[in-house]
Amino acid sequence: MNPQGNLSDRSLLERLARRAMAENGFEADFSALAVQELDAIDRHAPSDPSLRDLEELPWCSIDNDDSLDLDQLSVAEARPDGSTRILVAVADVDALVPQGSAIDAHAALNTTSVYTPAAVFAMLPKALSTNLTSLNYNEDRAAIVITMEFAADGELAASDVTRARVRNKAKLAYRGVGAWLEGQGPMPAPLAAVPGLAENLRLQSEVAQRLLALRRSRGALSLETSEARAVFAEGRVSGLEAVRKNQATELIENFMVAANGAVATFLEARGFPSLRRVLRSPERWNRIVALAAGLGERLPDEPDGAALEKFLSRQHDAAPEKFADLSLAVVKLLGRGEYVAEPPGGASPGHFGLAVGDYVHSTAPNRRFTDLVTQRLLKAALAG
Repeated sequence: MNPQGNLSDRSLLERLARRAMAENGFEADFSALAVQELDAIDRHAPSDPSLRDLEELPWCSIDNDDSLDLDQLSVAEARPDGSTRILVAVADVDALVPQGSAIDAHAALNTTSVYTPAAVFAMLPKALSTNLTSLNYNEDRAAIVITMEFAADGELAASDVTRARVRNKAKLAYRGVGAWLEGQGPMPAPLAAVPGLAENLRLQSEVAQRLLALRRSRGALSLETSEARAVFAEGRVSGLEAVRKNQATELIENFMVAANGAVATFLEARGFPSLRRVLRSPERWNRIVALAAGLGERLPDEPDGAALEKFLSRQHDAAPEKFADLSLAVVKLLGRGEYVAEPPGGASPGHFGLAVGDYVHSTAPNRRFTDLVTQRLLKAALAG
């Protein structure tokens, strides 16, 4: 029985979420000053003449079915020498959220959008995060574009960052694109409507799979933890829906890892500090070794990402139905990721789970404050 009388499940869950937000020091609502700032924002398309015009490229977004805060677009370009150029456009949130504003202060306090089953407490007002600073379909938007050139084996040959104007040609979802890429479903209608986009997405997916294989050979961990989303029908929870990875989620994940690495090296090369996202070498490695021994396998005495990944791969193949539980156990033993302020020339410990040495968060400025800080550093570096 619903203990709150006639409240729907969604209303009750939202009330509980608001209470939890307050108890943990988050702000569920924006201040009156932030609302005033929002009302005064210029809602016209970007007109900065210094922006490169990249609107004609076949950009597309891939996100959850119900996502409205679109942070990034991607596109691929095959090169005559067999390499591939990948461009990732990230929403220029800083253009409409100046440092020191009331909206910025709210974002700095919450640090992230908080997602709950019944409600999303967005880091930025929804008029921004789902509209003006979202890379929405068929809208001109200012963006930070990370360009990466990958050799045929997936090695990064060169990268650069620029400011540009972009236009999303197709709003796509993980589930539909993943099923199509894997031959399990039809081509999504928005994809079919853009000439040449299907071929471009297949090229993007091929590059992403090469990037994934290369990182796994270096020790990137193929962990799969269970995730479920509440399904509502007329305000009532009608069930839970499993969230599964597919080639579309892998495409975005691998491009974001690559783009975040390129941003880190871009800032370093220009003598700028950065906020690195790190996962240190696990201090509880001995317990991971013991976990493997309990399954009849042996790991080295010292932390070794490549050896751990091979162990995980074998366990996935041997008992896929138990792999989510094993992954969760390993995740807990790896410890938590953290942010580290790194000056130019610093020595970041890197990210053990991703098998990368240089890594920041920069590709989700609508929903993570560290990404907005990194964006401001990038724009300062670009301005000299």
